[in-house]
Amino acid sequence: MEIIALPPRDAFAALGVGVTKGYELINSGELETFKIGRSTRVTADSVRAYVARQIDAAREVA
Repeated sequence: MEIIALPPRDAFAALGVGVTKGYELINSGELETFKIGRSTRVTADSVRAYVARQIDAAREVA
């Protein structure tokens, strides 16, 4: 089964960012979240999309 949603700290670890930066990404809307009860989850697609945007931005600079 494919993982489609992650707890925030797992998403941050996958991106290699700290908790503060991770929540900045959530609060800015760069990472999409949703709730299951009281638990917040980050969509795996939004993590992939964020990485793709960063790669595109790096290519534009180069």
